[in-house]
Amino acid sequence: MIFGIGVDLVDISRFEKALEQTPKLRDRLFAESERNLSTQSLAARFAAKEALVKALGKAKGLSFQDVHVAKNKDGKPFFELAGETEKTIKAEGITNLHLSLSHDGNMAVAYVVAEVTN
Repeated sequence: MIFGIGVDLVDISRFEKALEQTPKLRDRLFAESERNLSTQSLAARFAAKEALVKALGKAKGLSFQDVHVAKNKDGKPFFELAGETEKTIKAEGITNLHLSLSHDGNMAVAYVVAEVTN
């Protein structure tokens, strides 16, 4: 059963300016393993984290640093969760998170479906 759906769209050049103007933003938004990625990849990961918040319907109990976007051997993106974020998602009964990322031109988009198993 679907618990929630979230989508987020990021303007990559605007996101890049925000990172340049606020150097500590990169550390606040991303896990250490994500911080050296290209701006395009960071924008897509930021969109993924925002879409996750929307799928859950709340931000309380979530930390962007506890949410890492990884890829499996076939290149499919997925979330690796840790800390309070992992506990919050488990407490909601969410058993699966589905993630899709895309970027084209100057835009990055992420779509998340949070699922609970009966």
